[in-house]
Amino acid sequence: MSAPVLVLGGTGTTGSRVTAFLRARDATARVATRSPSAPGQVRFDWTDPTTHTTALDGAGAVYLVAPIGVAEPAPLVAPFLDAARTAGVRRVVLLCSSAVPDSDHGMGALPALVRDRIDEATVLRPSWFMQNLLGDHPVAAGIREQGEIVTATGDGRVGFVDAGDIAAVAGHALLDTSPHPPEHLITGPEALSYADAAAVLADVSGSPVRHRPVTEDELVARFTAAGYPGDFSAILAALDVAIAGGAEDRVTDTVRRVTGRAPRTLREVATNAMAGAESGQVTAG
Repeated sequence: MSAPVLVLGGTGTTGSRVTAFLRARDATARVATRSPSAPGQVRFDWTDPTTHTTALDGAGAVYLVAPIGVAEPAPLVAPFLDAARTAGVRRVVLLCSSAVPDSDHGMGALPALVRDRIDEATVLRPSWFMQNLLGDHPVAAGIREQGEIVTATGDGRVGFVDAGDIAAVAGHALLDTSPHPPEHLITGPEALSYADAAAVLADVSGSPVRHRPVTEDELVARFTAAGYPGDFSAILAALDVAIAGGAEDRVTDTVRRVTGRAPRTLREVATNAMAGAESGQVTAG
């Protein structure tokens, strides 16, 4: 049996899907979580290095999701990567973002950390998750509660991507015999404005959905009210402003090239999610 794959954020949007992908291929997925409650889960806390050692024991690869809501994650991630290397981990797949360039601060500092410490490192740079429009996210909450999508993106377009497609690319990067390239830029099959996305969701749901543009400051206040730290809220709002300037108006062939199939459209993902909700099934998003 191959060495286990440690999946950080293993109960989250992409991590749960990565876990399912691995297990469907008879790989051992070790799910890291603060509160283990099921077989195959292990306790993991970014602020408690003793949990890192236990979680990494015997692992051959890691799916790395940075600590959520932390504006400067490098001080937590660097010692974890050192522990991973010491434990014999040779491959790490890092979830980053298409909107975050390499830098010496913030999430942009993580790709260099991974490349410097791990022999086989691949950085995933997905565009915005379709599940942000459908799951546990302030944008999705606005759709459910007010029938509107509130952003500072203006008419800017985004190559929205399904979290399941991200997980499939990640799963191949974790399991394929040959190491993957240093980066994968991942988008869905089409670039849509938030007004376009609202129209798709309205058509699928049969309920009115509209896009309401706001200023950057108004969006910061909205994220803060939703419980995000102030500095992290400012980072998120700035990404919207970048979208307004065209930063995410692109599509790539990564999903098809890596997985051998086409990426899912927003209409497909929304239709499946709503069918699951209507039938009482729990969706992974």
